[in-house]
Amino acid sequence: MSHHKEDVEVIKRIKNKEKDALYLLYDKYSGALFGIILRICRNQTLAEDLLQETFIKIWENIQGYDNDKGRFYTWAYRIAKNTTLNALRKSDMLIQTEDLGVVKDKGTTTTEVDLDKLNGAINTLEPHHQEALSLVYFRGYTHREANEAMGVPLGTFKSYVRQALQLLRESYKSELLLIWWLFVTMV
Repeated sequence: MSHHKEDVEVIKRIKNKEKDALYLLYDKYSGALFGIILRICRNQTLAEDLLQETFIKIWENIQGYDNDKGRFYTWAYRIAKNTTLNALRKSDMLIQTEDLGVVKDKGTTTTEVDLDKLNGAINTLEPHHQEALSLVYFRGYTHREANEAMGVPLGTFKSYVRQALQLLRESYKSELLLIWWLFVTMV
């Protein structure tokens, strides 16, 4: 059974207010969502609180999720990101950092990123590198799901991602962190 089908079954149960089904999604996605939250707020304690808040929102808003419109992870990702950005705005903790070019309320960024150039750089990669990046960064697959989707061993898949990011960094002449940040914010 595919991960998407499994999720659809679990989500049906959550829509029927079965709390134990929420824990199944928590076990599966909390690691990935915590990583996103932590990269945005850069505070472990706050990230832990926001992860809980994200899952409360998922529980409260699950009726609004439509599996025909996209993967659950993409929907949950948006909730996690918005919850974190809203919390930072409220507490005015969204500090501009040179490396990440985080957007402040005024809409200014320290680092202007040339997205066309980045997309151009991605397009110069080998097809298997493009696909590896696309699965993980744009479509929210875990490495384990993505290597299955591509039909290659996990070690091979991880080396594709590593090589792709390396090539991007060389052609983009930028910090890997910035590239990484772009990918996690462009879902």
